[in-house]
Amino acid sequence: MIAVVGPTGSGKSDLAVSLALELNGEVINADSMQFYRGMDIGTAKITEAERRGVRHHLLDILDVTEEASVSEFQQQARALIADIHARGKRAILAGGSGLYVRAALDVLEFPGTDPAIRSRLEAELESGGPAPLRARLEAVDPVSAGRLGDARRIIRALEVRELTGRPFSSFMPTREYVQPAVQIGLDVDRELLRERLARRVHAMVDQGLLEEVRRLDAAGLRLGRTAPRALGYAQFLKVLDGEADAAQAAEDTIVATRQFARRQLTWFRADPRIRWLDWRDPGLVASAAALCRPGHPGPVILNHG
Repeated sequence: MIAVVGPTGSGKSDLAVSLALELNGEVINADSMQFYRGMDIGTAKITEAERRGVRHHLLDILDVTEEASVSEFQQQARALIADIHARGKRAILAGGSGLYVRAALDVLEFPGTDPAIRSRLEAELESGGPAPLRARLEAVDPVSAGRLGDARRIIRALEVRELTGRPFSSFMPTREYVQPAVQIGLDVDRELLRERLARRVHAMVDQGLLEEVRRLDAAGLRLGRTAPRALGYAQFLKVLDGEADAAQAAEDTIVATRQFARRQLTWFRADPRIRWLDWRDPGLVASAAALCRPGHPGPVILNHG
């Protein structure tokens, strides 16, 4: 199994395609926002031309009103990996949604859900705010209470505790692959990435991001739990509501995207199994392909100062 990871804007999709061409592979998307049909410009979804004939999986599989599920992704991704390998090809996971990558690669158990429990907890949040729920979580699962910040995740932790009798923290992933894997991380120059992300957002605006958001809004974007929070979409919905102009929405999107990239880097840096390669190295594809062949060398150590 091969995974190409790193922050948004670092070139994961391009490298995955190049590796697929080099190694007779197919690409599995692990960017949770690229699951959504119609969310193309704002997610920088790879185009048909950019795929260069390489087969891609798990793109455009959800309507914007549907909720992305990491447990469902795990089942779908692992079934695809088995199918791709059974056909004598290489499965290449590509994306920056860290938990989704871990779900495909690692030993990771997902507890079930209970809509009745979830609805009751959401009603409590609506009536009493997050403080009582956080206090309850601190009493039954202090580890999760210390890790989780937003109300939605606190509700999930309480739901799991009530449903299974186990603390949500007991379901945290371990760094143990379910099958042999190579993770390739794109090591970026942070200042150059900041500039690239700003240029990319402005290019999205020029390509019609506002019109895309308007079209998806008419298709029920706000009814979804996941899609309306996506970078760019949340900011440009405010333009439709008259709460911001396009220039302000673009600037807000740039700030949010840079913050997201920092969080991604923090997540992936914590995994010592990732082999880091310089995103601007002219020999990037050859170096990455070498890591994916039998007898590959050990981890590539770079100065991340």
